Amino acid sequence: MNRREFFTALGVVGAARQLAAQGPPGLLGGAVVRADWLARYTEEILEPDLPIIDPHHHLWIRPGSRYLADDLLADMNSGHNVVATVYVQAQSMYRQSGPPEMRPVGETEFVNGVAAMFASGTWGRPRACAGIVGRADLTLGSRVEPVLVAHLRAGGDRFRGVRYITSWDADTRLNNPDYPSPPGLLMDRTFREGVAVLARLGLSFDAMVYHPQLDEVADLAGAFPTLPIVLNHCGVPMRIGAYQGRDDIFARWSASLRRLATHENVSVKVGGLGMRYAALGFAERPDPPSSDVVATQCRPYVETCVEAFGASRCMFESNFPVDKVSYSYQVFWNACKRLVSGASASEKTALFGGTAKRVYRLDAISLS
Repeated sequence: MNRREFFTALGVVGAARQLAAQGPPGLLGGAVVRADWLARYTEEILEPDLPIIDPHHHLWIRPGSRYLADDLLADMNSGHNVVATVYVQAQSMYRQSGPPEMRPVGETEFVNGVAAMFASGTWGRPRACAGIVGRADLTLGSRVEPVLVAHLRAGGDRFRGVRYITSWDADTRLNNPDYPSPPGLLMDRTFREGVAVLARLGLSFDAMVYHPQLDEVADLAGAFPTLPIVLNHCGVPMRIGAYQGRDDIFARWSASLRRLATHENVSVKVGGLGMRYAALGFAERPDPPSSDVVATQCRPYVETCVEAFGASRCMFESNFPVDKVSYSYQVFWNACKRLVSGASASEKTALFGGTAKRVYRLDAISLS
């Protein structure tokens, strides 16, 4: 049985398969990856030899949605030189038994197995899931240490840190029921006891917040100056719900982002703009967008991030399969290359792989 037959037997591939990136109900839900829509448009790869580390993607099986190793490999092989990736938690493959706080360790076990498949070289050079960012309940405070130790054991030498989603907004339509969070959690004393364990173990913290919460991330960064903090998705500038049609949002987001950038221990993932939060409308187009369209729409956000943090603290991220509702992997990386076409060689190295390699300690990955 070859690998395609194997995944077909699992129901992962097939002409009838429909991939979906399902979000919570309401304003954020219902986005579906339409393979037939994406297939309508392809384009020539720009700078095909430029090495890329994709520092943010997921793997999962969900109702109506499957994105596993074969799907990731197909995207990685769509033309760009993706040499490695970092997996980020997505409540995928949790253990079904045992203490509740230990169940997320199952996700690290699963992803480490996928990483081993790629590390074998069977699928070529790319090293998917070379770094793993898992989930641990930091509200346990100092009691989270055994969970983190279990992640480190399960992930071998690949486990790098934790993402704990703290996104919250007074407009409750924007809050994700899969990740319920009270307001001000990043400021909570017990939560910070858990963060302190991360710092002591030499792990990183991926911060997922909405843009009005960026000052809370800055406060956290100031309290833990040696902790590597990675801001997800440009800090999620919001243009839906209570923020729809407001002319002040971009200015407020950019001002908060610049304040956050004064903390040298913070880096930012530049991407996630294909989600509904930013309301850029890619998925609503009759035909899939070109990289020129994606670059034009994303340019104000991308340029603000790079200006604030510098290339050495920015990393382009695909956020697949979530952003796959809006554009293909091929188009996304071409758009990134268009956005920094005038950058120096060293800046491009940082943006497309160097920052991710440093922050996630991917020492074995070569960018040459």
